[in-house]
Amino acid sequence: MTNIAILGSGRVASAIATRLAASGQNFVVGIVDPEKPSDRWSGPNTEFKSTSEAIAASDIIFNATPGETSVAFLSPLQSELAGKVLVDVSNAMRRDEAGMPVGLLYPDSSVAEHLQAALPDTAVVKTLNTMLFAVMANPECLSPMATVFLSGNETSAKEHVHALLRTMGWQEEVIEDLGPIASARGPESFMHFVPHIIAKHGFAPFALSIAR
Repeated sequence: MTNIAILGSGRVASAIATRLAASGQNFVVGIVDPEKPSDRWSGPNTEFKSTSEAIAASDIIFNATPGETSVAFLSPLQSELAGKVLVDVSNAMRRDEAGMPVGLLYPDSSVAEHLQAALPDTAVVKTLNTMLFAVMANPECLSPMATVFLSGNETSAKEHVHALLRTMGWQEEVIEDLGPIASARGPESFMHFVPHIIAKHGFAPFALSIAR
């Protein structure tokens, strides 16, 4: 069985951990200070490890850290992440002085592309970033099931992530492989909608989907 790490301990990390636990996957949660997880952790009981320990113990690593700081945070871990699959579920927005989102941090690129450039020996795969965190943990909560997108340069890495999505409850017909990592720009641009959707509807589950 593949060993999995989740980097982060907020709502997104909690949601992913909840679904992985329910599907019987082995995983560890890595954070900067294992003694001080986020007070937003709502996932299953687990032992928190340091970021480096979690990476060392795993083949597939979920980046559930804030997208605005992901590149700076993960770049120094280039050697530890070499040969691993990094599943990037983050989004990055520019924010005003009040902390409100005002646009994409990488308007002509994507978090995923910047991570791939910073981590050349790591296979970065973008997915699960076009939905509220609650949908990541429970794809069945929307009917019909939302589309989940994949972007990445390495076919074998995307195949591993594709298989993992299936074990997490995502149906084959809703998994959409967009192509190389540059295609992550499209899914990340969905963040232009997200603050307005949340302002109007709160945290009711929602996701980007393709109708055919």
